[in-house]
Amino acid sequence: MTRNLMIMLSAGGSAALLAGAFLFQAMGYPPCAMCLWQRWPHAAAIVIGVLALRFPGRVLPALGAIAAATTAAIGVFHTGVERDWWEGPTSCTGTGGLEGLSGADLLTITGPRVVMCDQVSWELFALSMASWNAILSFGLMFGWIIAIRLSAASTTKDSSRTA
Repeated sequence: MTRNLMIMLSAGGSAALLAGAFLFQAMGYPPCAMCLWQRWPHAAAIVIGVLALRFPGRVLPALGAIAAATTAAIGVFHTGVERDWWEGPTSCTGTGGLEGLSGADLLTITGPRVVMCDQVSWELFALSMASWNAILSFGLMFGWIIAIRLSAASTTKDSSRTA
């Protein structure tokens, strides 16, 4: 296992999860605000991965681990909101997020589709998309951590060769 392989797997995993999110959106599952929040760290991890393949060291893989941990944490929070374990942002739960919409907007088929963060729109094995994002992103975080450790190991080998 090499540092670059782990970086490619971890950044590639974020790319796959992001592509999956866009695929679900294309299939008619529009994202809520918290779903969109979960996408940004994946985009950051992809950019970090490209940079980390070019530049050696542990800093970029550490940033990749932070990005994966961030989207995983948002996924855990989102799951809790969906399961009524805790309150979510009022802008996208319950009756929130309806400001500016008229009664006609809410009753028409062609009006804007309001997606609430506390509603599960899709599940697999009783886990929502937010739950799957959290689980898989924690796995990606560990991939980034392995890349950090491999970076440290190669730095130690390089310094012992020069001594």
